[in-house]
Amino acid sequence: MDAPQAPETLHVRCCIVGGGPAGMMLGLLLARQGVEVLVLEKHADFLRDFRGDTIHPSTLEVVHELGWLDDFLSRPHQETKTVSLAVGGETLTLGDFSHLPTRCKFIAFMPQWDFLDFLADHAREYAEFRLRMQAEVMDVIEEQGRVAGVRVSTAEGPLEVRADLVVAADGRRSVVREKAGLKILDIGAPMDVLWMRVSKRSDDPSQLLGRIEAGRMLVMIDRGEYWQCAYLIPKGSLERLKQEGLPAFRSKLAGLAPFLGERVEELQSWDDIRLLTVAVDRLKQWFKPGLLCIGDAAHAMSPVGGVGINLAIQDAVATANILGMPLKLGPVGPEELARVQRRREWPTRMTQRLQVLLQNRMIDPVLNSRGPVSAPWPIRMLARWPQFRRIPARLIGIGFRPEHLR
Repeated sequence: MDAPQAPETLHVRCCIVGGGPAGMMLGLLLARQGVEVLVLEKHADFLRDFRGDTIHPSTLEVVHELGWLDDFLSRPHQETKTVSLAVGGETLTLGDFSHLPTRCKFIAFMPQWDFLDFLADHAREYAEFRLRMQAEVMDVIEEQGRVAGVRVSTAEGPLEVRADLVVAADGRRSVVREKAGLKILDIGAPMDVLWMRVSKRSDDPSQLLGRIEAGRMLVMIDRGEYWQCAYLIPKGSLERLKQEGLPAFRSKLAGLAPFLGERVEELQSWDDIRLLTVAVDRLKQWFKPGLLCIGDAAHAMSPVGGVGINLAIQDAVATANILGMPLKLGPVGPEELARVQRRREWPTRMTQRLQVLLQNRMIDPVLNSRGPVSAPWPIRMLARWPQFRRIPARLIGIGFRPEHLR
């Protein structure tokens, strides 16, 4: 019987688990400061259907501060300067980004895999940056009361990565968070999302994010050649929807977006429709000695407002600002990790509080309604007085505490 293969061992200053927006941006920013960093990504590439493609003005501001905005905007993307919602056949404009105090006064729509490739391309310009694909973290290494590294499964065999700091950026189902035993506060969400794509035509309406009818809500993201559709359902109701049959579901979809017409027939089976489970939670403590969690690993966000990617980017910027120089000198202590949580916890709490308010006061009643729906008075106020549209635009586009590169 063959003996188990001895693991390869690597030593780095900082090991980042997860090659999503938070992990890639943090790896880039730390390497830019001269910190040796290794990013571990379990997949072979970034070409997957992600939950969000919205690059908000706050993130575009960071790209501008890095000096790469022209390169970013030269890549295929779409832009919108307003956020609109169709409620019961009435189209209402809720947010206007044209007044934001940012370089880009719009939301950019770019497939997340292209955004991650963009970050990876620029990160590789720094000698201190390494990205290892097909590297799945299986466990954390704890020694003398601190996280000292991670155990990794790779295509070449087992790997041990020893690091002065491990950063968990591996999403809402973070393996690192679980293995480290960090406690989660589950806030909850009343809905899940069905994720699908339908082809797009040149004469389709321009970007219209939300569509609401009695018991139904649809969000459509323009991905150039097709619409990425997010159909909201009450949590746990997928099986009931399946029992009604796929033709009935296609009819619901066409009722919300009549211009799609027969294109809903492109959904040939339930295999063409993915269930995305919505979670809203956050860690009580984002760190322990040798370990820090950021992005969805620290706080899973509701899809309301599409701000998850941008909060993750803000976490990465704050982490690099606070820990970059200390990490160049050696291990960082819990007091420095606590500074990151103190910096980012308040905007996280405020954003989640607003998301939960909208979930409970708007989304849940709509999904459980059977009669005609109309826009609540705050939405009608936004539509009636354009000056008020600046408020949701700022909350969505910039957030409660935007971060800037030091």
